[in-house]
Amino acid sequence: MKIIILGTRGEIKASAPYHSKRSGVLIDNKILIDCGDKRFLQYNPTYILITHLHPDHAYFVRKHEVPDTHASIYAPEKYDQADIQVTNKKFKIGTYTITPIPTIHSIYVKSNAYIIEHNGKRILYTGDMIWIEKKYQKKIGKLDLVITEASFMRKGGMVRRQKDTGKIYGHTGVPNLINLFKKHTDTILFMHFGTWFYKDIKKARQEFHKLAQENNIHIIVGYDGLEVKV
Repeated sequence: MKIIILGTRGEIKASAPYHSKRSGVLIDNKILIDCGDKRFLQYNPTYILITHLHPDHAYFVRKHEVPDTHASIYAPEKYDQADIQVTNKKFKIGTYTITPIPTIHSIYVKSNAYIIEHNGKRILYTGDMIWIEKKYQKKIGKLDLVITEASFMRKGGMVRRQKDTGKIYGHTGVPNLINLFKKHTDTILFMHFGTWFYKDIKKARQEFHKLAQENNIHIIVGYDGLEVKV
């Protein structure tokens, strides 16, 4: 699979040229996973997988637009302005097998990670998340690549709890994500960077390098336009 990282910025102000576009990953010029920037539709994807309906992952939510595309759109839940197919079980699109994996992230919108399988290769794209429940972790298996978020470098990230329900929401930290996924893969690609990354990008890359050595894992620091083959 040919993977192009289209955007690596979280929901923060743009301040670095190679990390200025919001979330989006293109696979084999056919499947767009997340569409945080309307410009990504210029690639004319056949299918769009949305992890969750937050505007930095689904641009059309920001202004309640109708998505300007003929692509088939899949997401964890319906959205009034778009013709969305709800994803809650394994399905096929063309020659690709897609397995939605529910994630913990938001109180108000549902969220999925996606396993994409093609020609014997398996990748996982998570979108934003705190955790994956153990019953869903069992579905993950061995992966050739994990693409996940880096909103917070610090262990624990920023996790909050709703007072009336006790439900948690937010983002976990990079060390937690490494600990979760290193038993499934040898390679993790990070994107969706938070403000910590932009304060000193060179230092941030050094922190990733240190974590890679400590965990004996290959870490790729994503940037807008990065191409990876699996």
